[in-house]
Amino acid sequence: MPSRLTTAVAATGLATFALLYAPQSVLPDLAREFRLAPAGASLAISAATGALALAIIPMAALADRVGRRRVIVWSVLAAAALGLLLPLAPTYETFLAARALQGVATAGVPATAMAFLAQEAPRAHVGAAIGALVAGNSAGGMLGRLITGFTTDGTSWRTALALAGAFGAACAITAALLLPKGRHAERRPSALKDALTDRVLLCQYAIAVLAVAAFISVFNVIGFRLATDLGLPTGVATLVYLAYAAGGGTSAAAGRLADRHGRARVALAGLALAAAGAAITLPDHVAAIAVGLTLFTGGFFAAHAVASGWVGARAPEHVRGQASGVYLFAFYVGSSTGGTAGSAAYQARGWPGLTALVTVWLALAAVAVLAAQKATTAREARDAQKSNGTSTAAPPVTATGPSCGNVTVPAATENVADRTSSGTSYTTATGTVSPP
Repeated sequence: MPSRLTTAVAATGLATFALLYAPQSVLPDLAREFRLAPAGASLAISAATGALALAIIPMAALADRVGRRRVIVWSVLAAAALGLLLPLAPTYETFLAARALQGVATAGVPATAMAFLAQEAPRAHVGAAIGALVAGNSAGGMLGRLITGFTTDGTSWRTALALAGAFGAACAITAALLLPKGRHAERRPSALKDALTDRVLLCQYAIAVLAVAAFISVFNVIGFRLATDLGLPTGVATLVYLAYAAGGGTSAAAGRLADRHGRARVALAGLALAAAGAAITLPDHVAAIAVGLTLFTGGFFAAHAVASGWVGARAPEHVRGQASGVYLFAFYVGSSTGGTAGSAAYQARGWPGLTALVTVWLALAAVAVLAAQKATTAREARDAQKSNGTSTAAPPVTATGPSCGNVTVPAATENVADRTSSGTSYTTATGTVSPP
């Protein structure tokens, strides 16, 4: 694959997710300056992810009209410009308005990037192109948090966000200069109704909302617990975001294990691991918190990878793009609403209260997994009856899951859809999966 395309898509992912999640590390600092409770400070994340959720489908439609490359370039440049303006916000209300606009701008990347790569990259190199984007997503989500967290102690949250904004702007300019011109893509009829009426798909959307609500709420609040409750410096507290690295291994393993042992079993195991990790964080010991967060993160990404893969496997080809878009919408709605609700629970009941809420959300996600499995079994039984007792080999299916590097991508079509989650990106791919 041409190095120019590789560099461009990696820079796109770096810019998008560094800018989206950079404020998460400095939420306690925002709370001190603007005299906010944790729930109010969490709106710095929720405003952006909520706006992103609302803008994903319109951005995809806009890309069909004006071109995917144009939407991607406009998105990363606008998000970068807003990132540079964030440190200048005189009031918290202004800050939130800028974050909401940044979320709208950011939506152009997850709405179009994977389809653009499927359209532009040579078929033999689509997997590598997607791997470069996902690697950028993953590194961007982590680097944005680390840049702000490590630089806040010696400076201020404004300087930290300015540095993150400069990093995002450099990546955005690189992407805009190197991203190749797109070819015209044939428009396809919408199948949104089918994506919203299938029971198994509806269950996956529910899993996305509930699981990411648990995940984002924990990471929105962990800075308050470590920096405020336990008195750790912000730079030290920021090290918890290294737990994201656990998600890479577990999501990839989850994709392989789901193929062998069934999606429901692996998704339930991931949710159980996340719940166990949350429980381990209850003691006020840094070591226990670190271990618990690592398990919690690994479990979340495993369940998330299986759920997103289930969408791709279940949805027929003509529905897959719309189903992917709805999954993305559900994911970011959960991130926005759940993140704020979890922060409110922490504010009212402390870390035990948040842990209890997170456990309930994970349990409800497990119920959705069981419902999806039941619906799948019932459909298979009906199909068997229709075939009058005869069976035919099922055609191979593709899974829409987070992809990274060593994936095998089937013949790509422009239905290929991107998903990004707390820095995560997804596409039509087989087997191995990993988060950002």
